[in-house]
Amino acid sequence: MKANIVLLPGDGIGPEVVAEAVRVLEAVATAYGHQFAFSERLMGGCAIDRFGTALTDEVLVDCRASDAVLLGAVGGPKWDDPTATVRPEQGLLGLRKGLGVYANLRPVRVHPDLVDASPLKADRLAGVDILVIRELTGGLYFGQPKGRGRVNGRERAVDTLEYYEHEVRRVVELAFRLAQDRRRKVTSVDKANVLESSRLWRQVANAVAAEHSNTALEHMLVDTAAMRLISSPAGFDVIVTENMFGDILTDEASVLAGSMGLLPSASLGDSGPGLYEPIHGSAPDIAGRGLANPLGTILSAAMLLRYSLNLPREAAAVEAAVDAALSAGARSADLGGRLTTGETTAAVLAQLQQQPAALPA
Repeated sequence: MKANIVLLPGDGIGPEVVAEAVRVLEAVATAYGHQFAFSERLMGGCAIDRFGTALTDEVLVDCRASDAVLLGAVGGPKWDDPTATVRPEQGLLGLRKGLGVYANLRPVRVHPDLVDASPLKADRLAGVDILVIRELTGGLYFGQPKGRGRVNGRERAVDTLEYYEHEVRRVVELAFRLAQDRRRKVTSVDKANVLESSRLWRQVANAVAAEHSNTALEHMLVDTAAMRLISSPAGFDVIVTENMFGDILTDEASVLAGSMGLLPSASLGDSGPGLYEPIHGSAPDIAGRGLANPLGTILSAAMLLRYSLNLPREAAAVEAAVDAALSAGARSADLGGRLTTGETTAAVLAQLQQQPAALPA
């Protein structure tokens, strides 16, 4: 296979972890005889500094023309002024909208050797294997009207939580499709006791469930879901929810795995390139110190192999290598260890060479 991959390292630790994921992708290409061409572009705070905008039209065009996009992280204190009209996160939202990636997949699995890294009791973590599917291009982050102004002499801000039926249907249908290869249980999370948008969400979810009689559907209010993610997380299989709820719940779920540095994500649409990124932020406090955990980005690269390049064997080999490295004791600082960013990747590469699946066919 020949593939063109756009790299958007971004800000903070983003360039460090993206570079490590590229090392792994290059090793996969060598082992399997593929050719991956990488092109690096600016997006986020670094793009604001250079171009005055977080995402240029030219970068979006390049991303659309690629086979996949690998992103690091954006933002930092330098661009955190709440009165600023240009912010790094605008680039991220614009990229998602511009690529049409409406579904964000965030797998949350507890590695058996990292149970002690989580603040939860070990018995709560047994059997945890969750796939959270977050709607990505609707809801409060995109709804109109949006803005700030003065009304009757008082400062006012407004955001609009808006969903159309088709936006809900397509992401819920994806949840049911992916549940077919899992435990066939979908939990739809909403706030239907209060929000009209959630009542539409629940109505559409019921209609989709009627077309998938072999998969169970349960509805759960978001506050209950937040509690059960901590009290009984193993009860979840596939969770599907709207944009802001998914943003919050997946950060909460990172506590189960032991560190946000471990969790990958894939943002997918009906066509075109997917967008892959770890769920952590730019962590400017440790940028440039070799302390960042690259595993979330490496696992995001594995999702890139699976979903955008249709290379499931290669993806499985990378995931197995990460698991084996963790089992062998590879620990970065966020996991209580002393390995540098590069040393953590080296541990994965060493295990990748030993994976039977990594041998060329």
